[in-house]
Amino acid sequence: MNIEYVAVETTSGNIEAEILKGLLEAQGVTVMLSQEAAASALGLGAGVGKIGQVDILVPKDEESNARQVLKDYYEGKFEEDA
Repeated sequence: MNIEYVAVETTSGNIEAEILKGLLEAQGVTVMLSQEAAASALGLGAGVGKIGQVDILVPKDEESNARQVLKDYYEGKFEEDA
C-alpha cells in the first residue's frame, strides 16, 4: 500500500522544520521532512534562501488535522499563560 504525502508547510531551514515536526508528532500526526537535495549535499540547512527550504509532509488522510495543528500553533494556542 502506497501512502500519498502532501506538503502542509515549507520552512526556511532544518531548525524550524524539526520544531514543527515535533509539534505535529506530539499531536499524533505522522511527519516526513523533505529538503532540497542540493542543500543536503552541501550541508546547508538554514539561511540560504530557497536552497535551504524544507517541506513538511504528512499523509493525505492526516492533512486536515496537521493544518489545524499548525493554525493553532501560529495563533498561539499552544502557549501557556505566564
